[in-house]
Amino acid sequence: MYELILVAAAIVPAVWLLIRVYRADKLEKEPVGMLIGIVLLGIVSTTLAAVTEQLGEAFLMDALPAGGLLYNFLLYFVVVALSEEGFKYLLLKIRTWRSPHFNCQFDGVVYAVFLSLGFALWENIGYVLEYGIGTALARAVTAVPGHACFGVFMGVWYGIAKRWDLAGYPRESKSARRKALLIPVLLHGAYDFIASLQSDLMTILFLVFVAWMFGAAMKLIKKASAEDSPLMNERNTQQI
Repeated sequence: MYELILVAAAIVPAVWLLIRVYRADKLEKEPVGMLIGIVLLGIVSTTLAAVTEQLGEAFLMDALPAGGLLYNFLLYFVVVALSEEGFKYLLLKIRTWRSPHFNCQFDGVVYAVFLSLGFALWENIGYVLEYGIGTALARAVTAVPGHACFGVFMGVWYGIAKRWDLAGYPRESKSARRKALLIPVLLHGAYDFIASLQSDLMTILFLVFVAWMFGAAMKLIKKASAEDSPLMNERNTQQI
């Protein structure tokens, strides 16, 4: 029974955020089956990222003193953030870029957040089963919203990239896709790096950073939802 309570505590924050984003999709709801599949891809990405993180961390431990500032910087920005956000983005693009259901710009946000929260959900279950209910409560207000925020920033630029692509602007689309990966990597790396710095000041800075990121992501969701419009093939026009 206790294990079931822990699993529920790990799942609820992710499910609540998934519902919030799903409701923000005003023009056309995405197929439930597709969204479940995207969540499962988020779970798959945890396994893929775990492999590259183990390899990257082993390489760093051979090259640098563990725990040093440079070690932590490379660990959190390159090994962890790039692995996790990179696999999220890769699976997101493979599954959704050419999907006929990707027909509104806000769909990019929905897909990216669902995949990110699939990652967070599975990761959270592992942490909570190992460390208990206290970890569930802490991660409910930090790590789970953090992954959702990374997904929002990824999805906003991913949706923009799709619009540029259909408009016949491949260079602009490629630039937006780069931002869809780079911005979440930088945010994720900063999140983990600041959290690794053990001091009262850094704890305050971490909480401020998380609050700022969450507020910015919520504003982006509201703005992207309000300004959402259908995606059409506009290659023969000069407007986007």
